[in-house]
Amino acid sequence: MDNLSGNSISVGLLGCGVVGAGVAKLLAQNGDLIASRIGMEIKLAKAADINPDAVAGLNLADGIYTNDAMEVINDPTIPIIVELIGGQGIAKDFVLAALNKGKTVVTANKALVAAYRDEIAVACEKSGADFLFEASVGGCMPVIKSLRESLVSNKVDSIFGILNGTCNYILTQITQEGMPFDQALAQAQELGFAEADPTLDVEGMDTVHKLALSVALAFGTRVNYKEIYVDGITRITPLDITIAAEFGYSVKLLAIAKNHGDFVEARVHPTMITHDNLLSSVGRNMNAVKIVGDAVGEMVLYGAGAGMMPTASAVVGDIVDAARNIQLGCHPRIPAFSYQPAAIRELPLMPMDELVTRYYVRFSALDRPGVLSVISGVLAKYSISIASVHQKGRHTEGPVPIVMLTHEAKEANIRKALEEVGSLDVIAEEPMLIRIEDENQE
Repeated sequence: MDNLSGNSISVGLLGCGVVGAGVAKLLAQNGDLIASRIGMEIKLAKAADINPDAVAGLNLADGIYTNDAMEVINDPTIPIIVELIGGQGIAKDFVLAALNKGKTVVTANKALVAAYRDEIAVACEKSGADFLFEASVGGCMPVIKSLRESLVSNKVDSIFGILNGTCNYILTQITQEGMPFDQALAQAQELGFAEADPTLDVEGMDTVHKLALSVALAFGTRVNYKEIYVDGITRITPLDITIAAEFGYSVKLLAIAKNHGDFVEARVHPTMITHDNLLSSVGRNMNAVKIVGDAVGEMVLYGAGAGMMPTASAVVGDIVDAARNIQLGCHPRIPAFSYQPAAIRELPLMPMDELVTRYYVRFSALDRPGVLSVISGVLAKYSISIASVHQKGRHTEGPVPIVMLTHEAKEANIRKALEEVGSLDVIAEEPMLIRIEDENQE
C-alpha cells in the first residue's frame, strides 16, 4: 500500500455533516501549522457523503468528493479512514471493512464503539490496524488519551463526569433562571445545543455510551452499556434545584464509575454535589471529567463536549497520531482499548440495588395532620434514617412539597420505601429522588 507520497499522507473522510465539515475546514485552515509540527502534510484525498450538498462551501478540489464510501475505503493510497457518519448501521460496516483492510480508523461515534467494541477489537487484532476515537468522549477534552496514555502507570479508582452539554445547559438554565425543563430544552434547541429529538441526551443514553467507553479504558474490562443504570433529567424542577441549593448542593447529570477491584460500579443519573466540588461550577454546555488515580490523585479536564470545531479538533488530533504512527512504522502503537487483549478482565457491574449513598427525596403531600409522621414511619420501616426535613410553604388547598435528605441508605430499600409512600392516598404525585454524591458522607 502506497501510504506516503513524498512528505504527505492521505486521509479519506466518510460523512461531511457538521463534524465532517469541521474536519475538512480544520485541515485546510491549519494545514501548514500541522505540517510544521509533524513534518508532513495531512492531505484530504477523498470525502464521501450521499448528499452532494453536504460539501458545498468546503471548497474541495475536483475529484475529492464521492458519494461512494467504499471507493474511499478501497483506495490503496488512503491509509487513514475517518468515519463521521454516525449511528450503528452502515457506519459499522464501513468501519469494519476499513479495519479488515488494515487501515487506521478514526471516529467520533461513541454509540458505535460502545455497542460493537468486541467486534472492533477483534478486527484490530487480526489486521494490526489502529482504531482511534478520542472525540467519542468529551469532545475536545483528551479523556481517552489521558486514560490510554497519560495515566498508564495509574490504577484508576474513579471517574466522575459531566459528559452531555445539552443536559448541562438545561440544568444551568433551571438553576440560574428558574426555567422549567420544557422551556430550558426549547432554548437549548434554539441555540443549537440540543437536537430536534433530544431523547438520547435528556434521558441519559448519550452519557451512558461515553461512560461505557471510559470504564473499559480505565478499568480494563468489557462493559455492556445496556447494563449501566441510567436516569435522565426530565423530572428535575426549579423547586428541586432551589431546595438543593439551600442545602448547599448543585444538581448535575453525572456519569459515575468506581473501581471496586473485583467488580465495577457504573451509573448515570442526576446527582447532588456540594458547591465546593469543582464539577458544580461547570455551566452552560460545557463538559468536565474528574479522574482519580492512585498516583495523580484528582485530575480534572474541562472543555467543550460538542460542536463543530471542538470535536473536529479531537478528530484531527487522532488523525495526526495515526499519521505519525504510520510514518514511523509503529502502528498499532497502543491497544485500541488501552489494555493488552489478554489482560482484559470480565468484571461484573454492581447491581444498582446494592448502591449505598445518601438521598434527596421530595413528596407532594396533602396538607393534613400526621402526614410527616406517616412518611417517616415508612422510611424507618426500611431502615432509612432522615438527616434533614424541609417543608416548602403551606397552603390551605392542594399538596405541599416535603423534602427529606437521608443518611446513607441502600438503593433497594429507598426504592421500596418510595413505592410504599407513593401509594398512600395523601401523596399527590410520584415521589422525586435525587442521589447525593458527597465526599463526606456519613
